[in-house]
Amino acid sequence: MQQATLLVEIGTEELPPKTLKSLSEAFAQNLAQQLDEHNLEHAEVRCFATPRRLAVQMTGVASQQADQVVEKRGPSVDVAFDAEGAPTKAAEGWARSNGITVAQAERLKTDKGEWLLYQAEVKGQPLSDLLPAFVQRALEQLPIAKPMRWGNGTVHFIRPVHTVTLMHGDQLIPGEVLGIASNNHLLGHRFHCPQGAQLKHANDYEQELEKAWVVADFAKRRARIEAGIIEQAKQSGGKVRKDNELLDEVTALVEWPVVLTASFDKSFLDVPKEPLIVTMKDDQRYFPLENDKGQLIPHFVFVTNIESKDASQIVLGNERVVRPRLADAQFFYESDQKTPLADRVAALDNVLFQKKLGSIKDKSDRIAQVAAGIAKMLGSDQDTAQRAGYLCKADLVSQMVQEFPETQGVMGMHYARNDNEPKGVPEAIYEHYLPRFSGDALPQSIPGCAVALADKLDSLVGIFGIGQVPKGDRDPFALRRAAIGLLRIIVEKDLPLDLPDLVKLSRESFGDQLSSASVSDDVVEFLLGRFRPWYQEQGVSVDVIQAVLARRPTAPVDFDKRIHAVASFRQLPEAQALAAANKRVANILAKLDAPVTAKIDSGLLSANEEITLVKALEEAELRADEALKASNYTGALKALAALQKPVDSFFDNVMVNAEDAAVRTNRQAILQRLRNLFLQIADISVLN
Repeated sequence: MQQATLLVEIGTEELPPKTLKSLSEAFAQNLAQQLDEHNLEHAEVRCFATPRRLAVQMTGVASQQADQVVEKRGPSVDVAFDAEGAPTKAAEGWARSNGITVAQAERLKTDKGEWLLYQAEVKGQPLSDLLPAFVQRALEQLPIAKPMRWGNGTVHFIRPVHTVTLMHGDQLIPGEVLGIASNNHLLGHRFHCPQGAQLKHANDYEQELEKAWVVADFAKRRARIEAGIIEQAKQSGGKVRKDNELLDEVTALVEWPVVLTASFDKSFLDVPKEPLIVTMKDDQRYFPLENDKGQLIPHFVFVTNIESKDASQIVLGNERVVRPRLADAQFFYESDQKTPLADRVAALDNVLFQKKLGSIKDKSDRIAQVAAGIAKMLGSDQDTAQRAGYLCKADLVSQMVQEFPETQGVMGMHYARNDNEPKGVPEAIYEHYLPRFSGDALPQSIPGCAVALADKLDSLVGIFGIGQVPKGDRDPFALRRAAIGLLRIIVEKDLPLDLPDLVKLSRESFGDQLSSASVSDDVVEFLLGRFRPWYQEQGVSVDVIQAVLARRPTAPVDFDKRIHAVASFRQLPEAQALAAANKRVANILAKLDAPVTAKIDSGLLSANEEITLVKALEEAELRADEALKASNYTGALKALAALQKPVDSFFDNVMVNAEDAAVRTNRQAILQRLRNLFLQIADISVLN
């Protein structure tokens, strides 16, 4: 059985750049899985991706499946033969289906009985017979949202397919994939090598394409682009802000990357940098340059897919393209400044937030009211928070934001500064959208935190209040993201706020608009439920989260302290035994007909182990109480760790359900007191 390198390439029209990398990786994974499932050996798997191809290269691929012995079990011996020992119809039918006689069958003996057995030798099929179907199946399994058809055929794929290459070593594997017959012709660079290339050996794939002006390896192409951008930026006296998403997209747009620098008129730098950056990055896929202070300089780096004899013409062309877009941003900025931000608020009445909840103007009024209330809770300036809340959505009706929606918030900040709004208001307007995504920055100012919390609460309480609770993947108002953002702000900014108080404040701002009577409880439960995915993402084990959730602390900062305390306690050597003991205590108390008092009668203590436990319990209560006064949950749990040995000794030597009713009740009181002590922090009994 020979082994050689396998090469599979699908040559296409330009593939979607934002999904190219994931498509390439999925194709390689799917094809490797096909070979694994059909017992075809292979070694290293590499994927290649350019705008016009998806390819997979595997080393050490066997030319044929290994032969296999397949056991085919027949009827049991009791069923296979009658009382006289003659084969039954069931046995003869089974033997005939396998091409043997009953006499030729072997016997399989197990502890459950004896069966007829036939060990069939299955010859392995050649790779050449199997590969086209494998490739077809691997392509069909790709995550393609909207496949397309082309020509008069019925074949569909993400883009029209022009070539299919299936090679094993130096052998072309015949077959058809997506309606295209396999051949060894590779698409070259569309302009530098339109004639393409002929592949003679699967090992030569990357090198042959390099001769055809194609850098096939996505990672190599990306690295070449990144190095070129850094060098070009250095030559222009600037720096490029790290942007992996844009770098991946540009890498997916070119096959032969050439990095160049262009310029624009310095007058455009009078416009805030954010809309200029959006114009260059999102519209043109350019890399803006900044100085050491983070200010834009009038240069940008771009990547072209052609190596021109006169690169200056390409530079001039890109400068001509970007100029009108920058001019638009400049015009919008200058026009917007003629109308104060406060004068735009009335226009928000024409922008719908939600049919039952009113306009964005209504939402802004509620945010202003709630933000002031939150600022009061935090002992901060209520007027600043209220003013920022009132103006926070006003830039939505500016020309700039309508043209560049990504600049909402940041343009509100710039316009508020232009209007000489009070100190803290502009920054809070910008910060109220934070965090926008996982890992994003948080508001830095207290007014910014207040407005951000008020905005998120308004969406949560309002949407829950009209019964549109997120279900499954449906979350059109991004309430899960709003909830995580709200929790992050409170926890990471260490804000002394309680969820029921916040929800109540927001609920009151709606007046009688909300139809759900349980909206407050529902929103609090929803917010508490967001703790689990948030902490799991941080690597906290589920049982630690459940232990804290069981106590339902509603102040996020307090919740966070308990999480870290329980996670730390879980690592102690005493934790496992104490968790098991707590579970045992909880089970005993749950079976009682009536609640048990935690008051212990020392006169009824007789066994040494229960006397020792009560003494240790009293000492632990004192140490834990001192720690809890300082919200030092970690210290409190460490104090309780000293109870492990007395608790174990108590359960090993003392009968809780004593015959004497008074003694029995007293011992149950010991357990209740022990349970109460641990439950002050979390339900340790749920720890694994």
